[in-house]
Amino acid sequence: MIDGLKPYAAHKDSGSKWLGEVPEGWEVRNLRTLVGKRTERNCPDLPLLSVAREKGVFVRSLTDSGENHNVIPDDLSNYKVARAGDLVINKMKAWQGSMGIAPCDGIVSPAYFVFDLRLANAAFGQRLLRSSPYVTHFAQASDGVRIGQWDLSIPGMREIPVLIPPTDEQAAIVRFLEHANRKIDGFIRAKRKLIALLNEQKQAIIHRAVTRGLNPDAPLKPSGVEWLGDIPAHWKVRRIKYLLREVDQRSTSGKETLLSMRMHHGLVVFAEHFTRPPQAASLVGFKVVSPGQLVVNRMQAGNGVIYPSHLDGLVSPDYAVFDAIADVNIDYLGELFRSRSARVKFRSESKGLGTGTSGFLRLYNDRFGAIHVPVPPRREQDSLLRGIAEQCGTLDLAATRTEREIALMQEYRTRLTTDIVTGKLDVRAAVATLPQVADAATDEPIIDVPIDELEYEDA
Repeated sequence: MIDGLKPYAAHKDSGSKWLGEVPEGWEVRNLRTLVGKRTERNCPDLPLLSVAREKGVFVRSLTDSGENHNVIPDDLSNYKVARAGDLVINKMKAWQGSMGIAPCDGIVSPAYFVFDLRLANAAFGQRLLRSSPYVTHFAQASDGVRIGQWDLSIPGMREIPVLIPPTDEQAAIVRFLEHANRKIDGFIRAKRKLIALLNEQKQAIIHRAVTRGLNPDAPLKPSGVEWLGDIPAHWKVRRIKYLLREVDQRSTSGKETLLSMRMHHGLVVFAEHFTRPPQAASLVGFKVVSPGQLVVNRMQAGNGVIYPSHLDGLVSPDYAVFDAIADVNIDYLGELFRSRSARVKFRSESKGLGTGTSGFLRLYNDRFGAIHVPVPPRREQDSLLRGIAEQCGTLDLAATRTEREIALMQEYRTRLTTDIVTGKLDVRAAVATLPQVADAATDEPIIDVPIDELEYEDA
């Protein structure tokens, strides 16, 4: 993809220590000379826009379950107007890269900054200001008591040096990056489909093991439970409330290790998986969890966010923590509760706003405890876990390797974008060889974030 890309022939000092030398024909101006504050309001009928680190500025959907549904006031007259091409910044999350160019006229939260951006090519501005070094520079222009509560400082922001190539070069950069991103998106899309297939095969193995056992010749009997069907004749069927008992121990100091539930990783140490700070200002009142207990995310039970703990620490107060009160292997119950048929059953028993996999549904303890589940003899539970680990080991290894390939490609995209928009690589000759008609995208663009952060997050 970068074959033939070379550095610019002539350079000059940018006057900025962090930018260093830049192409000779490029201009360097402070951001204050390119922006003007937009104060327009009272246009409540315009589309509602939102800002995200992963997407930049986008038209907000009021029905998409994948979006963060903050409360929208009935009166939107005080919302700020952002015109197409304006720079919109979430001032509290600018240090994370929550900014971008408005794709159309719309309205945004009164807490956002909106600036008229005077750049010839808005798409170039989008790629430049959202590139890795510029996000770092916006972070340096932010301050506050703690990192999670940083605010963007207008005086600091105004002094950020902005690179401005000639207009035709801005267009060439945008075109090359669009072409490169289509290729990268195609690669990532194919790899994610492979991961989905691997996970589907793994789920099939687990589902059969926890509902039928590992012996295909074992005699079966009707379970008497619709969602279970037939089970091995020597297995029992019991309600969950006779297997588990909820415990509710709270932290009085908030000094214990914060844990987080990850959809594909289980219960992990928060600090080892996230660079961002916890959302809660204090961990006092969080639930204490110990090894051997089962933790249930009530809001995500239907998606399989149920895991045994192998760590000491704290989890969200909204989670449910259970001790075993029968002769059961907690790890076996975790595999059972994350199986396909169990997730479907949990969704059907969850109550709240929304339907299916969307909405705000909660699995309450009374309904959770009333569900019948298959219970093999304890020694067989242990054997099932060993069998699942053996059969799924190769699949897990392949999925991990594929996730790493995606992460490396995302890192490559970040580096490529940075090198091009900051003038380290010259794309003009390469653009001249691209097809005259851009390749049509066949799917939605890939959101360029680490694969772990596409999973459910908490805390």
